[in-house]
Amino acid sequence: MLAKLKNSPLFANMSEDDIEKCIKCSGSQIAVYQKDEVIFHQQDEPKKLFILVEGAAAVCRDTMTGKRNIIAAFRQPGELFGEVFLFLNKNTYDNYAVAVNQAKVLQMPKQYLYSGCTRNCGYHTMLISNMLSILAQKAYYLNQKLQIISSPTLRDKISKLLQQNSDKNGVVSLKMNREELADFLNAARPSLSRELMKMQSDGLIKVDGKK
Repeated sequence: MLAKLKNSPLFANMSEDDIEKCIKCSGSQIAVYQKDEVIFHQQDEPKKLFILVEGAAAVCRDTMTGKRNIIAAFRQPGELFGEVFLFLNKNTYDNYAVAVNQAKVLQMPKQYLYSGCTRNCGYHTMLISNMLSILAQKAYYLNQKLQIISSPTLRDKISKLLQQNSDKNGVVSLKMNREELADFLNAARPSLSRELMKMQSDGLIKVDGKK
């Protein structure tokens, strides 16, 4: 488990020994969730930071018609979710999280992120510094997403998404599958597929799997 967590931004610049100390010192625990099992509910009080160890999870919100919109999907070991609500003046979540398939999740109590320990441990200070960096990155990500979903047409949304995520060669590799991408863009999957094919026919893009 420590080898997987070592790549987490929360544990950046920390040794496996320091990571293990953080887990023990914080009283963090591992929980295993089955596919579609709820990790936290929309009205739960935010008390823990969730760190994916194995499997996949998604943070979602249902529309008035009951359609599930995926706010964010997590598939890489070490990815965090639920962190923003730990630092807001809110008593409940605005969304919920589910396991996409069987998922193993490390749960860290939020009070460990608020202050250093009495021993002034270097690894604890580093963890809090990493958390601040993560929150800054999250704010940037949300700003980028706002630019996408505020675009007037589906083609504009797709174009903005591709522009933001392309490498120097113009190649975009997406972690999301087609259904998750449709949810992210707040579009029906058939509409997304049709628009992607139209853009390919117009010579604007070339679709190759998730690229």
